[in-house]
Order: sequence, then C-alpha cells, then structure tokens
Amino acid sequence: MNYGLSALLCFGIVAVLVPLLRKFAIRYGFVDRPTARKIHKTPVPLMGGAALYVGIAVTLFLFQGVTPLSLTIGIGGFVLVCIGLLDDAAKASGSEFPVWPRVIIYLAVAALPLLFGIRIEGLSSPHGMIFFPYWLGVVGSIVWVFALINMINFIDGVDGLASGVATLSSLTLFVAALFKQQYSTALLAVILVAACVAFLCYNFYPARIFMGDAGATFLGYSLAVTAVDGAFKSATLVTVAVPLLALGVPILDTAVVMLRRLLSGKGLHRADKLHTHHVLMRWGLTQIQTVSFIYLVAALFSLLSLVVLLALS
Repeated sequence: MNYGLSALLCFGIVAVLVPLLRKFAIRYGFVDRPTARKIHKTPVPLMGGAALYVGIAVTLFLFQGVTPLSLTIGIGGFVLVCIGLLDDAAKASGSEFPVWPRVIIYLAVAALPLLFGIRIEGLSSPHGMIFFPYWLGVVGSIVWVFALINMINFIDGVDGLASGVATLSSLTLFVAALFKQQYSTALLAVILVAACVAFLCYNFYPARIFMGDAGATFLGYSLAVTAVDGAFKSATLVTVAVPLLALGVPILDTAVVMLRRLLSGKGLHRADKLHTHHVLMRWGLTQIQTVSFIYLVAALFSLLSLVVLLALS
C-alpha cells in the first residue's frame, strides 16, 4: 500500500476542488446565512462536502480498486452527500429540510455496510473468537454508523472544528490499523486524514467555506465504517475502547447534549446552543481558543487510545 502517494493525491484533489466549488457556491447563492443560533456573521459557501467526497472516493477507488470497503464508502457517501446538499440548499434558501426523510436515509445508509460484509462480529479472547448473535452484530453496526453520522454533524459548529477532530480521529485509526496489519482499512484512514487536512486549510478560522451537512455526515459515516472494518475487528473486550476513545470528543459531546435536551424537555433533534463549543464561547473563549482546546482534548483521547492498544495487545 502506498500511503504517502494516496494521501498526496487526495490532498491535491480536495485542495484544487474546494476553491472551485467555493466560487460556484458564491455565484449561485449556495451559502450558509447567519442566524441567531450560528456564530458566523456573513454568508459562507456550503459546497465543501462535495470536495471531500470526490477526493476520498476517487483516491480510494484508484488505490484499492472495487472492493467491499470502497463500494461501501462510494455508494453510502454518495447518498449522504446528495441528501446533505439538499439539506444545505434548503438552509441557503432560508428554509428547513424535513427531519424524518433524513433519518430514514441515514438509517438506510447505516445498514449499507452489512450488504458488503462490514459489521461488528464479536470479540476475540485467548480461547478464540466469541461471535455475537447475528442480530446483535447487525443492530450494533447500524447503531454505531447511524450515531457517528450524526455526531460529526453535531460538532460542526465552529470554524475548523469537525475537520480538525476528524483529522485526529482518522490518524488514530490509521495507526491502529497499521498495528493490526489491516492495510485496506489503513488506506482509507490515511486518505481521510489527507482530505481533512486539505479542507482545513480553507475551513480554519476565518472559514472561507463550510463542509455543510453533506460533508459532516459523510465524514461521520467514513469514520464509522473505518472503525467497524478495522478497530472493531478481532477486538478484545478492553481494546473496544480504542475506537471509542479515538472518537471520544463527538461521542461525549453528543451524550452530554442529548442528556441536557432530555432534562430540559426539548426534542432530541432540535438544534440549540448546548454543544461544548457553544458553552466554551459563552465562557469567553474565542473561536480559535475554543477549537484549540477541543483539539487538545481530542489529541489526548487519541493518545490514550493508542496507549491502550499498545499496552493490551
């Protein structure tokens, strides 16, 4: 596997596409307009997700060919980007895209990896593999992928936050896959790293483009599939912590927000300003300080996950 060349190609594709799509979005009014809930003060183009998808999918197919993993990312990602762009288009026009069609599509996409044999199967032990009942593996896989699709979308509220956290998570999953000699999974992970870094060049404060729902849901899906195909394979009861820690920031943020919404009697799907980045900014941190602090937390989670992997393998 030529990880360096694949990463370089993906970086180049995303770096070239982003400014082109940015011009297109500005020309046709495909922008995220400021509201009372949002932090930015001027309209920002919303086509970044399409650049991420093209860069990742093209590079993955070129270096891995037609495989269950590349088909899972290519097909599932395409569906998510399409529905995400429709959602982003609704925002650009000042309206809201209905929730339930998105939920149904997210669930369908979350089930897609099962068709290609990518699912949580069980736990390894000194006495061999302990396989879960088929239904449990199916349910667990769907819940995991569906949750990550939404979790990355939830944290995409400050310039550079989602793309930076996804970079750290992908890098951690890449190292874990190499350690476990899962080379096809490692290829996807390093491609994700390259795509996120290239996008971050345009998305860090002050952001010149947003990934929108199209990009955030696609990144969440790709990270979830990477974890199922890699870190969750042949995992022991303890090393299950590796992907959970690698994705600790979006998982904890979502858990806290959902708990707050339940306690306040709000709908779980209702957008609000209860996320960690909103709280930090209410405490007086700037966008850069907020993002830097969350990066630090994500990096600590990633390091802890790798310590767990090395110590217990």
